[in-house]
Amino acid sequence: MRAFRWPSLAMLLLMMVALVAGCASTTLRDSWSDASYAGSPFRKWIVVGVGGDTVAKRTFEDIMVAKIRARGVDAVPGYQYLPQGRANESQLDGAVAAAGADAMMMVRLRRVQTRTEVTQAMVPGPRYPGFGWYGVYGGWYAVPEVRQYDIATVETTVYAVAGKKLVWSGVTETFDPRSVAQEAPGFSDVILGALAQRRMVPEVKG
Repeated sequence: MRAFRWPSLAMLLLMMVALVAGCASTTLRDSWSDASYAGSPFRKWIVVGVGGDTVAKRTFEDIMVAKIRARGVDAVPGYQYLPQGRANESQLDGAVAAAGADAMMMVRLRRVQTRTEVTQAMVPGPRYPGFGWYGVYGGWYAVPEVRQYDIATVETTVYAVAGKKLVWSGVTETFDPRSVAQEAPGFSDVILGALAQRRMVPEVKG
């Protein structure tokens, strides 16, 4: 009979971390919309990332713009019309006019929090065959499961250019974000899905 060999604690933890790492996702935590808005989808969007480094902002804006265009309406990234750094009110006015947009989406990272969670994972003990139906179990043993992950909180606001009217805002949380390039597509789908429910963008084609 082959002796049972316990996996090392380090190996167990690596397996658990691998499982957790595959669960990155964005959820819409809170949202508000102007109940009086009853228009059709906006004709053209300008997408502006607020704060953060230049590469991250441009990457995000390009991905969101591509997602909007995939729904059959036009969109442009803010970096084509705005200077680097935080734009002032007149620069935003000029960008909107130059782009010919009737809607602006502004996206701002509020914070990234690191959280640590310790739980007990139960694993089966060694086998003892020949002792009845339950003989294959030597009992269950608790192994500490330590998870450390980040939560990125992002605020998105949508303005109708006419009158600079706020028509929608939402706060999302992204679990264990890895990079803007990896998380922006899923984030964009969550935001645009919520906006489609308010008829601010078309539903996905097909």
